[in-house]
Amino acid sequence: MRLLAHRTSLVIATSLVITGTLVACGGSDSTTPSNSEAPTPSNSEAPETSIAADTNPCDEASGSLTVYSGRSEKLVADLYIQFTSETGVTVDARYGDSGELAGQILTEDSATTADVFFSQDAGALGAVASANLFAQLRSSTLDRVPVEFRSRTNDWVGSSGRVRVIVYNPDLAPTPPTTVDELLDPTWKGRVGFAPTNASWQSFVTALRVTRGEDAAREWLEAFAANEPMAFEKNAAVRDAVNSGEVALGLVNHYYLFEKIEAEGAEAVVAENQYLPGDIGGLVNVAGAGVLDNSDNDQAAQCFVSYLVSDAGQEYFVERSSEYPLVAGIAPADGLPTLDELDPPAVDLSDLSSIAETQELLAEVGLLTR
Repeated sequence: MRLLAHRTSLVIATSLVITGTLVACGGSDSTTPSNSEAPTPSNSEAPETSIAADTNPCDEASGSLTVYSGRSEKLVADLYIQFTSETGVTVDARYGDSGELAGQILTEDSATTADVFFSQDAGALGAVASANLFAQLRSSTLDRVPVEFRSRTNDWVGSSGRVRVIVYNPDLAPTPPTTVDELLDPTWKGRVGFAPTNASWQSFVTALRVTRGEDAAREWLEAFAANEPMAFEKNAAVRDAVNSGEVALGLVNHYYLFEKIEAEGAEAVVAENQYLPGDIGGLVNVAGAGVLDNSDNDQAAQCFVSYLVSDAGQEYFVERSSEYPLVAGIAPADGLPTLDELDPPAVDLSDLSSIAETQELLAEVGLLTR
């Protein structure tokens, strides 16, 4: 198995500095909407924690704010410009890896200059929330998003969703697996690509631990390692390896295929997405944001987070990256199954903050080098 140590030692070292809470998440990461339905709330009970006053935080927002942005500049710079144009609030964006930015916030504590943490991944948000560094969000912001896509303590909210898929080359895998357990079949030995330091891969493994338990998760990972998967630095590299035929299958997020089609044209793309309805491999994770409790401009910070879940913010992610909108009435991009159709596994995204334990397990089974 080809393992890349390029960023791994830094990722693990950083996570272990923040005792048991830091998440090492990747920081980087169109079409006309269809008639697909937006996600609907589950039967989960609403959080009991009190919620800030139900007012529009943009009504009196002004000045500037600092956003620690785990979302890449390529993806969200235009969104920040759009936000400033519509609200008058200027954004000083500090771009970086979501996990490293979470670690920085935890280290800085009350001295942080961040007003908002905009993370690629729910796990990094959970690490900051566990340290009680976020303020409560306004109910007018929280109520835009179903309870399963926001913090149970009302201090962060999802802004867009992504689905884990198996991207496959139909010439090499005409009948691709429909569950992650099928990846353990010897048929796929040495033919599966993955990105061991990627946030979404590690969140999937965390979800595996949460839903199946530590022993079962270890058993799956040991069997996966024994099947000699090929490691790549990033999801995009996994996707490209599948498309070129270097590997038959890859574990990525759904939107990487759409990104390649947008950049190169459908005729240049052989690979296809295999969705995994009802399977833990089809985890739905979110990007999202929270306001730091000691923000110097709470009004503008609350406005920024509310803008992410406004119609304009939701449509931006649909059109720019084919990510799933989380607000009812905003349709996903053409060609995407609805989240209801995917029947995603019931995972409380707040529980994905235990990535440090996940990294330790991955290192122990040989899927992550120190």
